[in-house]
Amino acid sequence: MKKTVKQVLGIDVAQNELVVSLGRMLADLSIEIYAYEVFSNREKDFSGLLSWVEKRVDVTVPVRYVMEATGVYHEALAYFLDQAGQEVSLVLPNKISHYFKSLEVKTITDKTSSQTIAQFGLERKLEVWHRPQAIFKSLRQLTRERSQVMEERTVVMNQLHAEQAEAQPNASSLVRIKKRIALLTEQALEIKKEIALCVKNDPPITQALAILCSIPGVAMLTAATVLAETNGFEHVRNRRQLTSYAGLDVREKQSGTSVKGKTHISKRGNKYLRKAVHMPALAAIRSEDRFKNVFINLVSKHGIKMKGVVAVQRKLLEMMYTLHKKKEFYQPTYLQKSEEQSFRK
Repeated sequence: MKKTVKQVLGIDVAQNELVVSLGRMLADLSIEIYAYEVFSNREKDFSGLLSWVEKRVDVTVPVRYVMEATGVYHEALAYFLDQAGQEVSLVLPNKISHYFKSLEVKTITDKTSSQTIAQFGLERKLEVWHRPQAIFKSLRQLTRERSQVMEERTVVMNQLHAEQAEAQPNASSLVRIKKRIALLTEQALEIKKEIALCVKNDPPITQALAILCSIPGVAMLTAATVLAETNGFEHVRNRRQLTSYAGLDVREKQSGTSVKGKTHISKRGNKYLRKAVHMPALAAIRSEDRFKNVFINLVSKHGIKMKGVVAVQRKLLEMMYTLHKKKEFYQPTYLQKSEEQSFRK
């Protein structure tokens, strides 16, 4: 029998169940998907999944557990496997979706999805995922909650504006709407205070936030969101990977001389990161001449303001990553030095 060189368990995650397929790559690089099962997505049943896998694999070869990062339903299993010392990889759903389309699979079921994930894991070199530090987990929960509260508050404020603009607004409706706005405002302030307290009790994070907040336009909530969504840039290898993860990378479609699509950002990444750096980019354009020049140059070239804003968003995010890694505070000449180094390359 040919030697097994790689083993992967592909996991299709749903709210209540885990559909898994076990695959292996042999010495001649051929791939076999040879086992399939369904488990409950409850922590008390995760040990049974591990036992099932251990009975069917070559114990001399590590098993990689690969799953889509689908909302929050994958987190309990991912945390359990990491705690158990297993190798885990999380893949963005759009990557699996595009890979699925490249295969000759006509029927899409939970089983074929888990088989596709297993095959994807066998063919690709994936990074090992580890649970985030407790501080980053807490910050992510709090910053996302505040973002949702502020979005809801904006919707209700728009509703109030519409009600007030009517010919004969209902007085009791206006009272209830104003009460909801007051409640949401109070909740947003409570969350902000909790974030500040969480950060205050962690000196390294306090220092990291101070560095990020030295950048024009970046305030504490923005810095906390960026650190939370990137786990303190723990798994970020370079600036290009970071902009791709945020969905701020440029997508272009061009073929020969006849097909040329409109250039745009991918938006296939972490929406919380993109949202976190949007308002700071606008503030940086207003307050810092160098960011303003980047914006003006692009707008004068393309005539599209959003392109200039997105360019500043990328620069802000890349700058936050670089300064965090170097543990240096922002200097007014930083952007100029960065552009000069890029020009030399």
